[in-house]
Amino acid sequence: MNERLAEIHRRLVAVYGERPWQPRLDPLSELVDTILSQNTNDRNRDLAYAQLRARFPTWEAVRDAPAADVMEAIRPAGLAPTKGPRIQAVLRQITAERGTLTLDFLRDWPLEEARTWLTGMDGVGPKTAAIVLLFALGRPAFPVDTHVHRVTLRLGLIPPRTSREQAHVLLEQQIAPEAYYTCHINLIEHGRRICQARQPRCTACPLADLCDYHRRSTDGQAE
Repeated sequence: MNERLAEIHRRLVAVYGERPWQPRLDPLSELVDTILSQNTNDRNRDLAYAQLRARFPTWEAVRDAPAADVMEAIRPAGLAPTKGPRIQAVLRQITAERGTLTLDFLRDWPLEEARTWLTGMDGVGPKTAAIVLLFALGRPAFPVDTHVHRVTLRLGLIPPRTSREQAHVLLEQQIAPEAYYTCHINLIEHGRRICQARQPRCTACPLADLCDYHRRSTDGQAE
């Protein structure tokens, strides 16, 4: 981690705290939850996930249910006609390839093999794979969501017009693996509280003097 990025990380920890890794869900549940989260907010995702688990007691039941029933259960997350069949297809693929519905085997796979296996499933991109690896398995992967992408672009940690897919690789190369979890969580928190999409609160930002966006803004050049 270079000196500038280390200072950014240190300041974010000073404001938002250190974040010890704590698994929230098992890997398979995290995968389904993350698919539900695509193109929606946390509240709608959580409601859809809760309804899905309440209606179907096991992932096998979700896999084998009529598609319409799954879509109805996850409707609060939006895009149910896409997400429902996608979730069922993922569950069927895991069953076909592994013989059982679990992703625990990925704990022991080499990291890049695990990432490649996950992204080989339809609807599982770099962000979704990284979330499963980092949050459920404690593996060194760095998810890039909307907040992380925006904040790191503005800070100048990734070049202008870098896509989210490209950002995963660039940020993993720059950030120390042991800092991935805390850095990811704190960048999201910073994006929500300070570095907001439409009206960034630059005057309240602890990173203003390290930020390319703020420098351009004071020069009258910010986008």
